[in-house]
Amino acid sequence: MALRKHRDGELVIEQTRDLARVRAMLTSAAMLTDGIEWPAACYLLAFYGIDAVGVIGVEPQIDAALIRSLYVIDSMRRRGIGAALVAAARKAAHTRGARHLYLFSTEAGDFFMRLGFEVATLADVIAALPGVPQVEYYRARPSELARELAFHLDIVRDGVIER
Repeated sequence: MALRKHRDGELVIEQTRDLARVRAMLTSAAMLTDGIEWPAACYLLAFYGIDAVGVIGVEPQIDAALIRSLYVIDSMRRRGIGAALVAAARKAAHTRGARHLYLFSTEAGDFFMRLGFEVATLADVIAALPGVPQVEYYRARPSELARELAFHLDIVRDGVIER
């Protein structure tokens, strides 16, 4: 598999199957790693030069997908990397047939709302994405689920050229 050459000062986002690297980044941020090896999941890494500086996951299910595990290392925040990762995840979800994008968040709701997401109910996310690892993780832990907020973005028109 040929990877794009990474140049100093350039942001590159690539899909990865290097789940050890994904797990290491998420573990360093004390983020949930359960279920990252799910075969349908897609993980994207952001590189700034040769350094991996961010990660995001997409868990698709028929016509919906869950964004999970958005993380940008502290020293690289406020440079648009998180927004670029969400944009790449949005494309990845759309190419996998998703028409709706969901996510859980405890602290980043304002960030996601700036990107067009709207508040949703936890029940909406659970109903839209049965069997998706992060959804099942929270379903099995109602006290943790109760601390989460849910968000939704309609991506039906992504990729449509309007004339």
